[in-house]
Amino acid sequence: MPNVRSELQQKARSAIFQYAFFRWENAVIIAGAILLTVFWPRPFSWWPIWGWPLLGALGVSALVYSSVTDAETNARVLEALFKKRFDPRQIKDPTLRDDLTRALEYQRSIETLVHQESEGVLRTRLDATADQLGDWVGNVYRLTRRLDAYREDRLLEKERARAPAELETLVARRQREQDPTVHQELNDLIAGKKKYLETLQALDARMKQAELQLEQSLTALATIYRQMQLIGAQDLESGRSERLRADVQEQVERLNDLIASINEVYDYHRHGGGLS
Repeated sequence: MPNVRSELQQKARSAIFQYAFFRWENAVIIAGAILLTVFWPRPFSWWPIWGWPLLGALGVSALVYSSVTDAETNARVLEALFKKRFDPRQIKDPTLRDDLTRALEYQRSIETLVHQESEGVLRTRLDATADQLGDWVGNVYRLTRRLDAYREDRLLEKERARAPAELETLVARRQREQDPTVHQELNDLIAGKKKYLETLQALDARMKQAELQLEQSLTALATIYRQMQLIGAQDLESGRSERLRADVQEQVERLNDLIASINEVYDYHRHGGGLS
């Protein structure tokens, strides 16, 4: 199953070719070739009638080739596709939106580094690392979406403030209740309310952990970027490139585990913990 970067790269190739062919510079070259062919078909006696069209075709081909092979262009097109897939505008909280934008910027910078590297073993390993970085950025997006939903959840905020008081009321009522049947029902209700409070606290703890992990991930992305700037062919034998890839994989798995635990606790509140 292709990862997100491989999937978007396939779309990027098509987008890059379209961009390359429809650049305004190509329009100028083609228009110039047509005008020169019409109004100045033979600037020299030996100049063939197809001279200007040939030069125009060569100019367009050179421009297309430079666009397709340009590292910055490839990174920019891929970044646009990442932004479309992981759209920062979906994040309402401005701080979280800025965090996601930073992650996408690091991803673009790393893509530029990868495309600047010549074909070979190092390029292959850096490509594999960049594939993992795509999954990493995807996890950052999912984490920011969860944090954003949590911060925007007014019902959850009310439950967090209301539940402790409701529990105190139930405990006080149980102390006054004389009927054994009602007393047992209150015990069951209090047990459920305590369980609900525990999951509320667990959710709050997970979200605090998520905030810290998001900050750590952005710092780690910056570190990975700096390391990829410095890595060279001489690092192949030392295993530095493999350690770099292992570090990225660890970050991806850590975010995967955190998101899964958040989803588990959050879904309990939505479906089984008392929230409607």
